[in-house]
Amino acid sequence: MFPIRDHNPSESTPYVTYALIAINVIVYLYGLVALTDDATLNRFYYDYAMIPARITAGENYPSLVTSIFMHAGFMHLAGNMLFLWIFGDNMEEEMGPIPFLAFYLLSGVGADLAQYASGPTSQVATVGASGAIAGVMGGYLLMFPKAKVDILLILIVFFKIFPVPSWIMLGLWFLLQLLGGVGADPNGGGVAYWAHAGGFIIGFVLTLPMWLKRGAAGYWDATDGHPPHPDAQYRFQKSSIPVVKRR
Repeated sequence: MFPIRDHNPSESTPYVTYALIAINVIVYLYGLVALTDDATLNRFYYDYAMIPARITAGENYPSLVTSIFMHAGFMHLAGNMLFLWIFGDNMEEEMGPIPFLAFYLLSGVGADLAQYASGPTSQVATVGASGAIAGVMGGYLLMFPKAKVDILLILIVFFKIFPVPSWIMLGLWFLLQLLGGVGADPNGGGVAYWAHAGGFIIGFVLTLPMWLKRGAAGYWDATDGHPPHPDAQYRFQKSSIPVVKRR
């Protein structure tokens, strides 16, 4: 189960969101072209990924930023960019381009620090934009709890797209990160659950001043938790592929 789009169209061009997606894609493509052997790849990760043991040793603090533009594979990149594309444009529109960029970077750094706190001596590299994007999701939940998000549900051979309020989708996602983090081994690699959970909380907290300025619960009363503009309307077109009946 994962989101494919929301019904919350932005009314301005989200240049920063597009630029962040482009930078992540360029860094990934650079890795495919330039990091062609294990030694070069390992050195790249050592220099730019967030490795908790190095932070504990007082080394490589810039990796708290550089690591959020690195990805471990195509699906890692694609999933993160899908989430950024869905939720980033609305937060950029609400905050403005420069404040949104600062918000994104702070969420990413905070997410890395949350992952670091779960295992300060770990030598496992942390990479990916998901912590920063989790911050965007936390802010989105606060601003638009009832915005519709289309979910693709896959159950073996069953496929279904249906809309749910963002608080259900984002709340469930956050709960899964917390549950995953409780049982995770910081020295074992895999999903950086605490980066996700930490980034989400940081993004939520960083969005609080804007939400309070808009009227706090009064903002929800005025918008009913929906976007402050009409929802996007989607409909599925009938397929042009003819149906062949069984004989």
